[in-house]
Amino acid sequence: MDVTLHLAQDPEADALLGRSPLAALVGMLLDQQVPMEWAFKGPRTIADRLGASGGGDLDAHEIAAMNPEDFAALLSGKPAVHRYPGSMAKRIQQLCQYLAEHYDGDAEAVWRGVPTGAELLKRLEALPGFGKQKAQIFLALLGKQLGVTPQGWREAAGAYGEPKAYRSVADITGPESLAKVRAHKQEMKAAAKASGK
Repeated sequence: MDVTLHLAQDPEADALLGRSPLAALVGMLLDQQVPMEWAFKGPRTIADRLGASGGGDLDAHEIAAMNPEDFAALLSGKPAVHRYPGSMAKRIQQLCQYLAEHYDGDAEAVWRGVPTGAELLKRLEALPGFGKQKAQIFLALLGKQLGVTPQGWREAAGAYGEPKAYRSVADITGPESLAKVRAHKQEMKAAAKASGK
């Protein structure tokens, strides 16, 4: 995996997301209750604070094995990685523990060689912290920007898999598309509020 992403709108953070499958998964996990760019800058901040070697990558085994209080403190430092650094630290460690147990710590193995979109969606939904919507958005990101296109991936990703949908991070390729996605999210919030949900 070595592509150019523009999710964090920060060259170093985006470079990590484009080369590290684990960073991309962690960014997706963090993408809730904070601005998208903040969420996707998180993996780079974590890597920097861990003193990650080799260009600042993340290691699932290392994170999984850390003392939970130490890892929570690492995410809580200023600036905090997330609005809820303690609970997100726990979720990231759960994700890394799952990857270590089921994929020998190799995040890319979640999607490498998977024959169908339906199977890939099932694998993504099994990840701690990934519900159906988050799994579908990540599946759309894999297909649209990372070249992971098993048979039926668009269908498995639902509306997020549609070309030029501008519904999620899967469609962000720069500031213009980010603005379109943000506008779509605001419309959805307004519609939900109007319907009393």
